[in-house]
Amino acid sequence: MKHEEYKEQFYAWTQLTEQRLTELCDTYLPQQSELGRAARYSLLGGGKRIRAVLTLATCQLCGADAADALDYACALEMLHCYSLIHDDMPCMDNDDFRRGRPSCHKQFGESTALLAGDALVTAAFEVLANAGLPAESRIEAVQLLARGGGDRGMLYGQELDKHFETVRASEQELMALHAHKTGALITTAVHLGCAAAGVAADTDMRGALARYAAEIGLVFQIVDDILDVTSTTEELGKPVGSDADNDKTTFITLYGLQGAHEKAERHNAAALAALDALGPKADFLRLLAAELLERKK
Repeated sequence: MKHEEYKEQFYAWTQLTEQRLTELCDTYLPQQSELGRAARYSLLGGGKRIRAVLTLATCQLCGADAADALDYACALEMLHCYSLIHDDMPCMDNDDFRRGRPSCHKQFGESTALLAGDALVTAAFEVLANAGLPAESRIEAVQLLARGGGDRGMLYGQELDKHFETVRASEQELMALHAHKTGALITTAVHLGCAAAGVAADTDMRGALARYAAEIGLVFQIVDDILDVTSTTEELGKPVGSDADNDKTTFITLYGLQGAHEKAERHNAAALAALDALGPKADFLRLLAAELLERKK
């Protein structure tokens, strides 16, 4: 796959996701309430849609139509967005901007933002329950999203993130933190794509894709840490320097800027190695890994 083809496919899948998210909002998050408007403000206000695209790409790689996984991809984006709303609030990271606009709690107030996040996470499971796929697949999707987003996944990572604001994290602890906080939902994305395509959990393909996802999840976070000290608020659309302000242990504080770059490259290489047995059909995922390694925002 050429890079131009990759970019065209990525854009097509993001547009498909945006269109479907709007449709789902009209059904599950109508604008009759302030919390519905707040939820839509955050969900439809842009974003990379990496998790959605990864879900769709995995489904297609597994031999199904990518559109079969569209509702699963959108449910994952809903749950991810809820986590961002809550993460920005004063009791968590206390960030005033997200995706180049005021954070949900700055635009709508803290209580409405809290409820908007709750509305998104509950809507996500309603979307899964009503997806047009076999019941066995939908049940597995519910299990996957609950596990990836719950206290064995993303939420545990957020707990660790708060804990290590006041306690210095070791390398092993930092890896565990981000394997949960960032990596859990990225890994969930490939599992959802496999579930939509009907690929069983114990297959070699699914194991390879999960290893790939775990590695790019770490790359994503390492690059995030790098951008927090090298980029600007205007470029990122969110505050920079907040890690230092909150005295967080990051890949920069442990390894320095050059060391963090080298670590990201090693995890990127491990992600690519996980795809070796999948051949050319995994080229989109290979190019996605390269994009995540080199991203500037």
